[in-house]
Amino acid sequence: MKQPDDIFSQMLPFWEHLTPQEQMALREASVPSTLPKGTITHRADQDCKGILLLLSGQLRAFLLSEEGREVTLYRVREGETCVLSSSCLMDAIVFDVLIEAIEETHVITLPVTALSPLAQQRPEIELFLYKTASERFSDIMWTMQQILFMGMDRRAAIFLWDESAQKGPVLRITHDEMARYIGSAREVVTKVLKYFAQEGIVALRRGTITILDREKLRRLTGMASVEERTPRPQK
Repeated sequence: MKQPDDIFSQMLPFWEHLTPQEQMALREASVPSTLPKGTITHRADQDCKGILLLLSGQLRAFLLSEEGREVTLYRVREGETCVLSSSCLMDAIVFDVLIEAIEETHVITLPVTALSPLAQQRPEIELFLYKTASERFSDIMWTMQQILFMGMDRRAAIFLWDESAQKGPVLRITHDEMARYIGSAREVVTKVLKYFAQEGIVALRRGTITILDREKLRRLTGMASVEERTPRPQK
């Protein structure tokens, strides 16, 4: 198992710029914890916790409408950091999202109480926060682009393609979960998946979706094949 210093140095670009005393202060303030699946670790009506370092598992940031509809904005995976849970450190960013563990997730929290005084003295920390937040906003814009401009079949295909690249051809996910991740209704997702099954692209079982034909799925995503992406040699 990696030692805390190894984790901090790999996941926090500003770590090497801190003095030994500052590193010790963050190390002693850090809080390891396990978030059971379904845990809401951040919401607008709670105090922001700090930076979350994901050791394993997965989080998702999402919006919840007054009608109860969820739109997943982005996900944070193992080896990544969640900084919007420390949004109170970033005065220029006002963004109310909920953050949920979508599987059992192990994290180390660097509390705001320890980060705030350091951020005032170390511009590297503030730069890291804004840089990481801006990358997440790029993910959010991509999500909005999909919702506003892409058909449901393409959005579903992109989701399945990305998930299978991470987890393999057998995806243990329900139609309801998939609908929440891509910002749609479960009935619509079920209809699209049934069409994919009729076309031989996927096989559907209770709680699982198995990718059968990656080439057909790739075509639905709109991505070029390897051959199409490879430049032809000049004559």
